[in-house]
This record gives sequence, structure tokens and C-alpha cells, in this order.
Amino acid sequence: MPLVLILITGLILSVEPMASRSAIQPGAVTLDKVEQILAKHDPDGRAGSLMISPLDGTLTLMSGGPGGPGARTVVDLASGEKADSAASNWSGVFMTSRILHEHFVFDLRWMVTVSTIAMLVLIAIGLLMGLPRLRNTLAGWHKGIAWFLLPLVILSPLTGLLIALGISFAGAPQAARAPAPALREAVRMVAAEHDLSAVTWIRSRGGQLMARVNDGTSPTVYAVTRDAVTPLPANWPRLIHEGTFGGSIGSIVNVVTSFALIGLLCTGLLIWAKRKLRKPQRPRRPTAANA
Repeated sequence: MPLVLILITGLILSVEPMASRSAIQPGAVTLDKVEQILAKHDPDGRAGSLMISPLDGTLTLMSGGPGGPGARTVVDLASGEKADSAASNWSGVFMTSRILHEHFVFDLRWMVTVSTIAMLVLIAIGLLMGLPRLRNTLAGWHKGIAWFLLPLVILSPLTGLLIALGISFAGAPQAARAPAPALREAVRMVAAEHDLSAVTWIRSRGGQLMARVNDGTSPTVYAVTRDAVTPLPANWPRLIHEGTFGGSIGSIVNVVTSFALIGLLCTGLLIWAKRKLRKPQRPRRPTAANA
């Protein structure tokens, strides 16, 4: 069941980058509009992060403290008023899928990690079984999918495991200890160099304020300090796993990978069930003529 949940939510998340990128309208989110929203819905400056959803046309302000996540205010970008929470359908679907994909249920992150390792073990066992004989049978299709899409089948769980272990190959950011500005100042600094319509979020990670901007074929994460907005090294395991590299190509590759993994799981379960439900053949008793 953990594998089923991970693969289905992974398929849903595969289309998110392509859908979000296609919904971006350059120039639709201006600095004046964001500052008006901050002045109206966060006059005390308590919000520490924001998230922009081009799919729903909303901006979400989030405040948090030592006790955990705080209040969330969802604002409609067109009117500047609080948005109906029921209207944020796409963001809700993708957010729920991401939570289940990364944390399973009841925040069982370890279960996701164990399931990912189990998937890699299953792939290794399949490789040790040798080259397949391609036939128009259930087992033939199972082996054909696995071998023809082997790089994708391996990369998806492998990069997921690297993300879970915190391995990015990006090195430590040089500006990690630099003082961070307040959210309003960070918005002005990012807007001076980038179109705010392409901003996915501005939030704190590991004590450092960061901004994710999707103004090219792949999103770039920037460190925002009081002195500058500095691009951080690419986190390739995350880019590959989330399918955010190469524009729409990454999303298409992830969709194909998700269908391949779901197909392998389904055909594998069917092959196992057929063998388990098959009635054992009883040995024939010798007749008097054959005795």
C-alpha cells in the first residue's frame, strides 16, 4: 500500500510543473500589487513567507514561529481580497498529494524512505534475473517495461532516496550565515531582478531566506540576504525527481516514469496472484495397465 500511494501521488505531481509553468502570465504579478496585499493582510509584518500559485491566481501568506506553522492567509491576486478556500482546487490537490508523497500518513516519513529502498531492492532483484524473453504475455510486458525504461525506473526512486537523505551534490551555500531581510524587503529585492509572476515561493529554509523563481526552463533557487539575491547551485536530485528540468520535457519524462512504475507494480502483483491462486496439480495415480 505505501508503494501504491507513493506512485499514484507521484503521477499527480508529475503534471504540476508543466501545469504551473503554462499558467504563468508574465507581468501579471507586480510589485505594487504584492505590496498592497502585504499592507492590507499583513500590516504587522508577521508573515515570514509567501507562495504564489498561477494555477489558482492566489498568493498565500504564511507566518510561523518556534511552535510550528502559524496562520495562512490565501489572497486572490485579481481582487486583493481573501480567497475562498474551496476555490483553490488545484493547489489543494497538489499540496495534499505532495504531503502524502513525502510523509505518507500521520507524518510517517520513515515509511516513505523504507518503501523507496524496497523499490530499489526489487529493481536490483529484477536485474539479477537476467535478460528478458519478450513475449505478448503478462510476464513479457512486465519485463519489457522494466528493461526498455530501466534508466527512468532506477532514477526516480534513487533521486527520491537522495532527497530523503538530504544529498543534493550542491555543496553548502556560501551565504547561509548572512542576515536575512524582512519579507517585504525580500519581495522588493527579488522584484528588482525577476518578474514576480515567475516566483513560486519566498520562504525560510534552514535559517536562510530563499526564493524559488521559474523564469527559465528550470526553476532556480536564490539565497536572499540584505546585501544581494544570489543563485544557489542546482539541486539535481530534486530537479530530476520532480521533473522540473528542461521545461516540459522533465514533466513528460516523469509522467512516463510514473506510468511505467505503476505498470510494473500492477503486472507484478497480477503475476504473483496468478501463481498463488493456481491450483497445484495432483500427481496421477498409476493405473493397473501401467503398473
